[in-house]
Amino acid sequence: MKSPARILVLLACAFLLFSAGDDPSHYVVGDRAEDFSLRNVDGSMVSFSDYTSAKGFILVFTCNHCPYAQLYERRIIELHNKYSSKGYPVIAINPNDPKIVPEDSFDEMVKRAKSKRYPFAYLFDSTQTVYPLFGANRTPHAFVLDKNLVIRYIGAIDDNPETPAAVKRRYVENAVESLLRDERPDPDFTRAIGCTIKRKRK
Repeated sequence: MKSPARILVLLACAFLLFSAGDDPSHYVVGDRAEDFSLRNVDGSMVSFSDYTSAKGFILVFTCNHCPYAQLYERRIIELHNKYSSKGYPVIAINPNDPKIVPEDSFDEMVKRAKSKRYPFAYLFDSTQTVYPLFGANRTPHAFVLDKNLVIRYIGAIDDNPETPAAVKRRYVENAVESLLRDERPDPDFTRAIGCTIKRKRK
């Protein structure tokens, strides 16, 4: 017969297990995101609502300095080039504190966007109020939203950061293609791999 103390421990573990995936502090798949207004590298303020003809969005939290973000840079550009004409533009957001990583300052964002010829908006979450809502914790961290701003996919862009030619599963592409067919993405969640987001020091 199990002791009362052991039963309490097991119940506590079970509670943590089942509640771990239900964090009310940030969005999960199926939640509707709030719009935002962030500064773009061209100086304008950009919101989801500016994209009046969009069928959805490929939202990527990324940055300048992270080696993983750099590895995915060309692939993010290709995603925009492939899907913006189909109604799913890329919106990239840099969430990092430039006091911790000077390479991620707004001025450096402007330089990189120009040198790499970004065809998408590259926004600065200067107050770090947007990325926590999405639960982003890595760069890059991808989110696919439908036209109603309902989050339909969260996670990695694909399954091979280091070698694009060796990619077997293109998670973001799969999610967008599924939505274009009015189907549910499968998988709709994967683990993002990249550098941790640099949070402001208190």
